[in-house]
Amino acid sequence: MDSTAVGPRTRTSTPNRTLTVTVDTRLSALVPGYVLGLIALPDIDVVEDAPAVAARLTAAEDSLHAERLTKADVSALPAIAAWRDAYRAVGVNPNRFPCAAESVLRRVAKGDRLPRINSLVDLCNAVSLDSRLPVASCDVGGIEDELHVRLAHGTETYLPLGAPDAPERPEPGEVVYADGRGRAHSRRWNWRQGDVVKTGTGRRRLLLTVESAHEGGRDDVERALGRLTDALAGLGAGAGRPLVLDRSTPSGEVFAAPSAATVR
Repeated sequence: MDSTAVGPRTRTSTPNRTLTVTVDTRLSALVPGYVLGLIALPDIDVVEDAPAVAARLTAAEDSLHAERLTKADVSALPAIAAWRDAYRAVGVNPNRFPCAAESVLRRVAKGDRLPRINSLVDLCNAVSLDSRLPVASCDVGGIEDELHVRLAHGTETYLPLGAPDAPERPEPGEVVYADGRGRAHSRRWNWRQGDVVKTGTGRRRLLLTVESAHEGGRDDVERALGRLTDALAGLGAGAGRPLVLDRSTPSGEVFAAPSAATVR
């Protein structure tokens, strides 16, 4: 889910409260190859800048700049082409609403650099550029019990990132991350992240997500999860064991084992 900068904000939550994440069977029927990887970070102090992460993101940008990809080249990358097909399968035009990975790849491929947000968001962007997959950090301190990746009913409430006072209703059938309170925390799958789950600095209860839609994507998701886990360990942050959901394993629990970590 695409995200932007936020300032300090602290939420009160119970670090060891479990969260059940489920991929809806109707979505899996439409996009059979969809894979969702998850890393739970129950109690993290997110800082604005981490030198190791900044260096990693700069290296990922430099590598992409050297490839000199055009906009068409980015769209044709196997992982991105599969996302474009997945968006079409759920009735979304990928030219108007590209997946999060395509958005960041396009921006950097033009020669730009991504805005530096904070240590966790920057790490996710670096791994997204390297893996060509959507990678996001979600603050789930305000989400209780369950989170579903499903087709929207059209009655959910979505609070836009940076504009929570202007609520929206997702279109029926678009893919959203939704909780048990009828709130949608994304629009058009991972095109945009919602304000409720944006990652700011301070102590956080985070869920990192890695998604793929291409054939053989599970291996790529697991490699990206490994990169995230290694980077977090290098920052002194302990993460729970990654969880991978797909058509054969559509649901699982995260935050089952409490731990504490600080990203510096």
